[in-house]
Amino acid sequence: MANRAYLSVWCNGWSADQQLELLVKFLATVPHATERPGFTRLTVRAVGPGEAPLAEYDLRARPADAVRIGELAAEQMHADSAFELEAHWDLWVRQAGQWVLAPQRLEIFCYGEGYDDGIFDEAGHFQVNLGFEHLLTGHAGLLGMGARPLAQPAHPAEEEFLRTMAQPGNLRTYHEKTRENIRHVYRWMMGIERALPVARIRLWSEGEENLEARLEEILAVR
Repeated sequence: MANRAYLSVWCNGWSADQQLELLVKFLATVPHATERPGFTRLTVRAVGPGEAPLAEYDLRARPADAVRIGELAAEQMHADSAFELEAHWDLWVRQAGQWVLAPQRLEIFCYGEGYDDGIFDEAGHFQVNLGFEHLLTGHAGLLGMGARPLAQPAHPAEEEFLRTMAQPGNLRTYHEKTRENIRHVYRWMMGIERALPVARIRLWSEGEENLEARLEEILAVR
């Protein structure tokens, strides 16, 4: 299974009374996909993930904005509440040999401080599943100043990919499209820091020991 990248955000002055306001402010920063704007799903939970959802909203037919999500969430807002949302944002991906700016799924979680034995302390008041890690770090060790391409491709598709990227022009384009994805993440992070009383913000992933250092390395390559 492909590794995922995540964004965690902790806020100063968090309280049950402020949770709804901070949720709406956070959701207003989400850079929605051009062709798939709005939030398409909302699930409300209480106490912990083992409990049945308090409410589930399928919004695909009429995606909601941040204000509408706030209205739906308001009646379920407690210190042990958690909110799970789905949306899409645009990232550069390579499809059939072409680079396209395509909608990619986002999963957004908002954790009250009493939810799941205080999981916010580790995960953040807000946690976002940004999608596939390789859309930010590149695939097969090709990107960055210390690039170390795979010596033995695992399957024919990977072998074909490495053969394509052996051409300097293709590799330059791969670097640039990946850097644009990274910049997109950083712009969102700056928007969050302007909108919320951020105490800490962290990028991390399942495959990289220090994701932020890896992204900075890729941005530095010219």
